[in-house]
Amino acid sequence: MTACGGGGGTRAGAITSSVPVPLAATGVGASPAASDEEAARFLLQAQFSASDAEIAMLRSTSFAAWLNTQFAAPQGPMGWDWLEARGYGMVDTNNYFFSTYPADFMVWNQLITAPDAMRKRVALALSEIFVASLVSSDFDWRSHGFAAYWDGLVKNAFGNFRQLLEDVTLNPAMGYFLNTKGNQKENAATGRLPDENYAREVMQLFTIGLYQLNLDGSEKRDAIGNKIETYTQSDVSNLARVLTGYDFDISTGPRLAVPGQTYTINPKDSVRLPMALNASRHSTLASTFLGTTVAANTPGATALKTALDALFNHPNTAPFFCKQLIQRLVTSNPSPVYVARVAGVFVNNWAGVRGDLPSVLAALLLDDEARSPAGLSNINFGKLREPMVRLVQWGRSFGIASAAGTWKLFDTSRSDTQLGQSPLRSPSVFNFFRPGYVPPGTVLASSQTPAPEFQLVNESSVGGYLNFMQDVIRNGFNIGTPAVPQAAYTAYARDVTCSYTDELAFVLDPVALVKRLSLRLCAGQLSAANQNLIATALATPALSAASTAAQKLDRVAAAVLLVMASADYLVQK
Repeated sequence: MTACGGGGGTRAGAITSSVPVPLAATGVGASPAASDEEAARFLLQAQFSASDAEIAMLRSTSFAAWLNTQFAAPQGPMGWDWLEARGYGMVDTNNYFFSTYPADFMVWNQLITAPDAMRKRVALALSEIFVASLVSSDFDWRSHGFAAYWDGLVKNAFGNFRQLLEDVTLNPAMGYFLNTKGNQKENAATGRLPDENYAREVMQLFTIGLYQLNLDGSEKRDAIGNKIETYTQSDVSNLARVLTGYDFDISTGPRLAVPGQTYTINPKDSVRLPMALNASRHSTLASTFLGTTVAANTPGATALKTALDALFNHPNTAPFFCKQLIQRLVTSNPSPVYVARVAGVFVNNWAGVRGDLPSVLAALLLDDEARSPAGLSNINFGKLREPMVRLVQWGRSFGIASAAGTWKLFDTSRSDTQLGQSPLRSPSVFNFFRPGYVPPGTVLASSQTPAPEFQLVNESSVGGYLNFMQDVIRNGFNIGTPAVPQAAYTAYARDVTCSYTDELAFVLDPVALVKRLSLRLCAGQLSAANQNLIATALATPALSAASTAAQKLDRVAAAVLLVMASADYLVQK
């Protein structure tokens, strides 16, 4: 399967130097894709799908020009606005303000239909690094809160890491998830101390990690060979002081009355605005962490800026973050030189700017290790496609639509009957899987080679994925009362379906159909043997132009399922 990524020879237009230099001076990404397969491979790393039109567009220009177009494109429709347009912002007996399922509908709709596909793909990757989860949300307007969190990730996907870090830190959904909301200063009389949850996780998971790193992501060692920890308990406790005094901003209006109820709820904007600082609850003690000191009586906003600047500028942040971003988009085990090249661009984007994410993404996707054809035959290169990414790819590839326009795609977290994964629903702050996870009892375990996504794989999840996709690919999603916003469980209909218009044109030629699916789903990487095996299976029963529409759809659906069940598809190269 996957592993330590060291791609082979140099390809024209790839980043190979460890010294950041201007893209224009090197011609990085200046060449067009040499084939449909090469174009599809790039597209499936950069976004979710590789349609005929998307392949043709990429091949008509260069890799770099395509990326520049994505970076310059405006952000697509906002998740918050979608909830409002669908009626989920109403205060009525439907109690949408206490529900999480509208956020599921919102994020699936965003991932599957939004025009800014690359921006959404990067935002999904960021949601697995800066984890906040619907699973444990329990505050007024929770779906709107997570729509605002998602919109922030989308906005910052093509921005700067420093702004991303600040927006995440002050976001209400994250504030609730990791206890910054309501965090108060110390009180000697009661023995109260500031909550340390966010202080610990912002270091451990969001910025610098547990151990000191070289630029290439390798761990530094002391004189006797031990790993060197990046922070101590004292660092956590001192940073926690800086993160006191914040809570939801409820200044925009009075609490809202709920029809037929005696309780009231917070104004809706309280989950969209950055958390507000209450100076009386903020610690005024001096704080020293990671070699940085915040003097006593420093105003809260100034203290937070100092803390976030320290995390942003820490030497670990570039390799720690960039390696995880490579893992989410390209390969589970990037070589140290690959990590160093991308982290070097994080440090300096060729124009003296640190943390510029478009430059980081360009370096990541145009690097020789990502683009070289040597990776296709290297058993140590690639990654297991995440189940939720597979579903989004399926929808974007085959003309998905919601007849009622309500997009009632629910939580798909169950592993025995569904995908075992659902966006914005990580079971914990540690994501769906750890970046260093090694599947036990495998060949990878003998070499201690991480394969993060395999933490989702077991006997139940394999069967659950196949059974779930078998039904969905052929029939779409069976939705209760699809025409109304709420999650009513009556009058079921197959509302969210794929049309397969393009594929049905090839239905009488199984060989051509499978070849087409190989290109669109796995960049032409379905082996000749597997293509022949699937085409042979599809040939029975025989079809003709006179066959029914249902019979033709059966063949297309079977072809899609068999490709999406194959190892050649499941392992993205």
